[in-house]
This record gives sequence, C-alpha cells and structure tokens, in this order.
Amino acid sequence: MTYTSERPPIAESSDSLRARIPGWGADLDPKNRPSVPKLQWQEDRSGAHWDFPERQPEKWPRERSIEHEFLTPVFGTSCPPKGLSGALRKFSYRKYSEGRAAHWLLLLAADRVDAWESHLRSFATLRPDNPITETGVLSEFTRHGFSSRVGKKRADVKHHLADPIIVAGPWVLAAGLAYSAARKLLRRR
Repeated sequence: MTYTSERPPIAESSDSLRARIPGWGADLDPKNRPSVPKLQWQEDRSGAHWDFPERQPEKWPRERSIEHEFLTPVFGTSCPPKGLSGALRKFSYRKYSEGRAAHWLLLLAADRVDAWESHLRSFATLRPDNPITETGVLSEFTRHGFSSRVGKKRADVKHHLADPIIVAGPWVLAAGLAYSAARKLLRRR
C-alpha cells in the first residue's frame, strides 16, 4: 500500500539482476558506500518509525489527482485556490488524469488567470503593479540587452520580436480600454 512503511516485494533476486545488468549492485558492498554507518537497516521496518504517517489537517478541500485514492498525508498549503484560477485548478484535478495534456493545459491557463487576478487586485491597493519596472524593460537599455542578443547565436532570438507584444500588449490594451471608458463617461456629462 502507498504511504506505509512496508517494503514492496522485489520482483527479481539480486543475483539475476547482477547477471542481467552490468554494474547492478555496485553499491551493495558496505565498503563502497560512505553512508553505511548512518544506515542501520531494521528487518521489520523500511527505516520509517510509523505504520502510517500522521495526516495533515485539511482546512479546505484540496486538489487531489484522480489517480490517488486519497490525499497524501502531507501536502502544500502555500497557495490555496481562489477565484477563477482556483476553479480552473479544481476542475482540472477533478476531471482529467495527470497523464492527459488537458490537465496540464488547464493548470497553465489557471496560472495565467491567477497572474491577471493578482494584477487586477493590485489596483485596489496603494501600490499597484508597475509594468515598466517589473517586466525588466528598463534593463534592455541599461544592461546591454540588445548587444547580448545580436550575433550571439542564441536560440531565443526568434521570439524577441513577439516579447513586447506578449508582455506589454495586455497592459496597452487595458490602458486603452480604461481611456475609452473614461472618455465615454466624460462625454455623457
């Protein structure tokens, strides 16, 4: 069973593996292993001193891959799902296996949505995001940005023309929409 201290059965013996695979078991001799004094094998255990680890409490329903019967005993809680990005992540885990591209594409989309949610949330604070300083645009002019790419046979040169559109395009679009909305409001008055 997964997450227990029981050791899974070995399919082949050490001798058959050594005969079939050159160099197999080279570290089995304690003289060839510098960490042997620390490794004291217990016949009845795999080295774990528990039968099943204590489960971390779940404060909210966590995402769990459909391949697993239950949530792992310990899991990360640094980024709880929130908003539309959280809904996309939950849908991805609930609907698709981790072996499907749709699962990972939905998680990538959720990351992009989360970035935009954070950008929008920053406008409600006293220190909103600054796309000029936070995207590294100024370093193009102060840190030899152009000369580091020209004539260097870098593989990423092909997409450099698209980078300003990808990075600045959404900000320019958002500013244009805000400007047109403000202009319509001023015309109505």
